[in-house]
Amino acid sequence: MIQTDICIIGAGPVGLFAVFEAGLLKMRCHLIDVLPQVGGQLSEIYPHKPIYDIPGYPIVKAQELIDNQMEQIKPFSPTFTLGERVERVEKQEDGSYIVITSDNTHVHCQAIAIAGGLGCFEPRKPELEGVDTFERKGIDYMVKNPETYRDKTLVIAGGGDSALDWTIFLSDIAKKVTLVHRSDSFRGAPDSADKVYDLAQKGKIDLLLSHNLLSAHGNGSLSHVKLSNKSKEELLLEADYLIPLYGLTPKLGPIADWGLNIDKNAIEVNTFDYSTNVERIYAIGDINTYPGKLKLILCGYHEATLMVQSAFKYVYPDQKLSFKYTTVNGVNAF
Repeated sequence: MIQTDICIIGAGPVGLFAVFEAGLLKMRCHLIDVLPQVGGQLSEIYPHKPIYDIPGYPIVKAQELIDNQMEQIKPFSPTFTLGERVERVEKQEDGSYIVITSDNTHVHCQAIAIAGGLGCFEPRKPELEGVDTFERKGIDYMVKNPETYRDKTLVIAGGGDSALDWTIFLSDIAKKVTLVHRSDSFRGAPDSADKVYDLAQKGKIDLLLSHNLLSAHGNGSLSHVKLSNKSKEELLLEADYLIPLYGLTPKLGPIADWGLNIDKNAIEVNTFDYSTNVERIYAIGDINTYPGKLKLILCGYHEATLMVQSAFKYVYPDQKLSFKYTTVNGVNAF
């Protein structure tokens, strides 16, 4: 039996930051993640993806952010169970919980923080003839190593932040980048969209708006992608790689059976402290929902900070939370 104060389900950036905030309040954390390494989606799906909205970092790669956070929480000695999925929780007579994983690991804790991102996820695939034939043979649903695409001809499809960010980043690596989007406007950050438009005007990328993917072609590996425009005219593009970035399909998995209030695969929370309808269980990051919710890492950091303040009362019921300076890595902090 692993003993801890807060059991955090999910070892992505928000879960890791919760460790830091809990550590400042002298609370121990144990993290459980179904992935074999920490970092969540940032490490598993797009470790080299540039991130632009972290304070103090004009640009930071996803894996670099995770590495920095791991360094940040070292003083608090968190423990980890990786490569196991949380299957169920059992409430004890004193209000605490035992969290049980798929490999029968038992964690006893005073509070649970669900920081599972999108839960169990898989990429949304395009309705594209031949998509199954060329998966891992020219069709990639995520960018794991940008160097794979150096001096290659790429077609990127999508209109969200990932499609925009990777178009910008890979424009300096690939031989040619074409961004295809079925609409005439983007869903991603306006600043990123402006950068994409600027790259198109300068001739660094090709931009095809109001175009749809039709089919993939090649002999053993991808060589061409067929598109159509609003007028149903067809266009055949040369492509070494097609990267459809249509987001992820979230699945909550066993969490859906814990009696939590669920709305469209997200857990409803109280924004006072990001608690759920089940006592001592919180949800932070992309896995929660509330009016005005934004799925940003930065917002998850805020939620984690308020969550640990609330969880303090379960860990130290006889103490009143007070703010005093302490020293972490030689730096004064609350």
